[in-house]
Amino acid sequence: MIEVVFAEYLDGYRIHVAFNNGQEGDVDLKDALWGPMFEPLRDMAAFRRFRVSDVLHSIQWENNADLAPEGLLKRMLDQRKSAVLEPR
Repeated sequence: MIEVVFAEYLDGYRIHVAFNNGQEGDVDLKDALWGPMFEPLRDMAAFRRFRVSDVLHSIQWENNADLAPEGLLKRMLDQRKSAVLEPR
């Protein structure tokens, strides 16, 4: 089971995330903030107030919004792959 073991705010809507499988990196969540639970997190002050939940083993915000750790890992890896494939 994939779990978030560490998360740190970087800038904008980017968070550095480490997983229990040894993977880690930066993930941009700007495009993930839609729907009733996530729209309040478009406010940067609210977005920055997250923690790693001991129960959910993922990132959780004060309004109880959370993202599945598997989804975070996939998004991180997809963004990394896209960055490598983009022409310079």
